[in-house]
Amino acid sequence: MRSLMRFIRAASLAALAFVPGVAAAEPLKVGYSDWPGWVAWQVAIDKGWFKEAGVDVQFEWFDYSASMEAFGAGKIDAVTVTNGDTLVMGAGGSKGVMIMLTDYSNGNDMIVGKPGLKTLKDLKGKKVGLESGLVEHLLILNGLEKAGMKDTDVEIVNVKTNDTPQVFTDAAISAVGAWQPVAGQAMKAAPGARPLYTSADQPGLIYDVVTVSPASLAARKEDWAKFVAVWDKVVAFISDPKTQGEAVKMMATRSGVPPEEYVRFLKGTKLLSLADGAKVFKDADGFGSLYGSSRYADAFNVKFGVYKDAQDVKSYIDPSIAQAH
Repeated sequence: MRSLMRFIRAASLAALAFVPGVAAAEPLKVGYSDWPGWVAWQVAIDKGWFKEAGVDVQFEWFDYSASMEAFGAGKIDAVTVTNGDTLVMGAGGSKGVMIMLTDYSNGNDMIVGKPGLKTLKDLKGKKVGLESGLVEHLLILNGLEKAGMKDTDVEIVNVKTNDTPQVFTDAAISAVGAWQPVAGQAMKAAPGARPLYTSADQPGLIYDVVTVSPASLAARKEDWAKFVAVWDKVVAFISDPKTQGEAVKMMATRSGVPPEEYVRFLKGTKLLSLADGAKVFKDADGFGSLYGSSRYADAFNVKFGVYKDAQDVKSYIDPSIAQAH
């Protein structure tokens, strides 16, 4: 899993590293990583929209697991993660509160099989490289269940997502789990490779969120409200055909991917306006609700030993800021 033990150790440092009453003059520190729904924030950064909104925000770029570790160590106030991985951090001692949704994964998370493999059933008895215990692990087990297979039908090899393109060249690995743009890099490493199962096969399974430390949220809720309010400008700018090209260039530059390639990733990430996100904040079961999706992820995490005890999902969600817009 994405270094769950490191999260636990980091949590013990957080009490020393994080000062709850941080001065208002300090910027909000937000960790983000290479996922289209989070790279979207680059538009607001480059356009200077946070300054216009009257809030000082400092974004810090990480590999995904490193961003979670930084959050656990109290080095940043907030982090962009999946809803399920917010629970993983919390169970490890690094509690966070989801205050807004950026998107849901609509195909960009995928299990990629080597040439000759066509469905998940072709993976029976084979090795799959992915980050054990986190989002792609959730994805493959959801797919296996729908295919009438057991989790023991495949052997999971723990590999950091950013390393999956290199691991995919290993003859012993038949498939990897990754998200775009890393998934695309993996497919280039094995010409003829193809997605066997993606998040588009189970919409609403994976929600992407901004998770804030409870201390920062309590101390600076007005600033976080200003931060959230910028999101609709980002979504509108990316969605507008007149400005989408400019937006894609900003995002592609941040990710180090050619714009003509990056624009395709937008289709696999369903950006959610604040109004769209407010609907997902409803407390209901099923994948159309952040609560329902998070409960599914929580059950998965306990069943497969990601952490021991079920989490109080409601305590991880504060819809008040997003629903106020």
